[in-house]
Amino acid sequence: MISRRKFFGGAASGIVFCSCGMHAAFAQAQAQSLASARTGGGDNGDNPALNYKHPDFGKKHKPIVIDGKRIKTIDVHAHCFFHETVVMAGPGVSVNAAVKGGPQFYLSNSDTDAVNWRLGNMDAKGVDMEVLSINPFWYGKDRDVAIDIVNINNTKLAELCAAHPTRFSAFCSVALQYPDLAVQQLESAMKLPGIRGAAIGATVLGVDFSDPKFHPVWAKAEELGAALFIHPQSTPQLASRFKGNGWLGNLVGNPLDTTIALQHLIFEGTLDKYPGLKIIAAHGGGYLPSYAARSDHACFVSPANCNPDIVLKKKPTEYLNQLHFDALVFSPEGLRHLVAQVGASQLSIGTDSPIPWEIYPVEHIMRTPDLSGPQRAAILGDNAAKLLKITDI
Repeated sequence: MISRRKFFGGAASGIVFCSCGMHAAFAQAQAQSLASARTGGGDNGDNPALNYKHPDFGKKHKPIVIDGKRIKTIDVHAHCFFHETVVMAGPGVSVNAAVKGGPQFYLSNSDTDAVNWRLGNMDAKGVDMEVLSINPFWYGKDRDVAIDIVNINNTKLAELCAAHPTRFSAFCSVALQYPDLAVQQLESAMKLPGIRGAAIGATVLGVDFSDPKFHPVWAKAEELGAALFIHPQSTPQLASRFKGNGWLGNLVGNPLDTTIALQHLIFEGTLDKYPGLKIIAAHGGGYLPSYAARSDHACFVSPANCNPDIVLKKKPTEYLNQLHFDALVFSPEGLRHLVAQVGASQLSIGTDSPIPWEIYPVEHIMRTPDLSGPQRAAILGDNAAKLLKITDI
C-alpha cells in the first residue's frame, strides 16, 4: 500500500507510476495550462456563466439513518477533468460540453476553491463520497500522447483521493485503444491511493468491448478485482439522426451506447469468459434493463442471426444480475422497476456530478416504494463500499 506521504513525496519529485515516462506533450501542456486562467481551458463548458451550486449549498444534509445505522453514501458516477490534459487533447476535440456545472468539472487538488465547491455540493446532496472518473477523450490519440494524458490524469486523481480519503475515491484512466498499455496502466494505478478500478467508454473508436483484443484488459481487471465503470460517449454512428432539438446525442445516444455495449458483452460470451469481472454501467444500464426480456427470445426466433459456436451458460437476462448499475433513472417508478429487474444488490447512487442531472440522490432512494430498509442502505452506500472495497469513509 502506498501511503499518502510516500505518494505526495513521489509526485513532488516528478516520479510517475507508469514506466513509460513523460513526453514533451506534458511539458507543453503544463506551460499552456499555467498560462490560462481557471476559465481558460478552451472548451465550451469552461464558462463561468455555467457555474452550478446546489440549491441547498452552504447547508449540510441530515445524516441518513436506517434501522438505527448511520449510512455513508457513495456516489459511483461523478466526474472531473484537469486543464493540463484537456489542453493536450488539442483543437477540435470536444471534451467538456456547454452544460450547467461545466466549470466545476475542473477539480485539481491544488485548486482549493474548486475542491470546496465540490465538497459543498456533496454536503448539500447528502453524498459522503464521490468515486471520480474522467470520460475518455484520448482514444483517438497516438501512444505517446495517450501515455502522458493517462499519467497526468491518474496522478491527479490519486492526489485528490490521498488529500481527501473519506470524500473521494476514483476510477483511473487507461488508454484502451492500446490494450497492452491499458493492462500496464491499470496494474500501476490500482496501487495508488483511492483508485478502485478504471473508467472506460462504451466502445473504443467504434470497436466493441467483446472484441478479443480487449480480453487481456478484462483478464487483468478480473485478476486485480478492479471495477470497470462504463460511461458512454453517445452513439457516434447515429449522429445525423440526433440532430435537432432536445440534445438527443446525449438524451438518446448515451443510454443507447451503453445498451449496445452490454448486449455485446452478453451475447459474445465475454461475461462467461470473465465471470468475476466487476462492471458498473452508468445511467441505470441504458435501455437494457427496461426491455431485457426480449433478449431471451432473439436467438430462438432467428437462429440465422446468432452464432451457433457461441453457447451462453445462462439466459441473456440472467447476466443482468452479474452486472452493476447506478440508480440514475430519475423517477421512483423507474428505480422500482430497475430493482425488480436486476436486484437492489446491484445498484448504487449515481448523480453525474457536477452536472445537475440528479440533485436529490438520497431522496430518490428513500422515496422509491417497496424497498426495505436494508435495500435502501445497500443502494445508498453499502453496495459500493463492498464492490469497491471502500473502508475509509
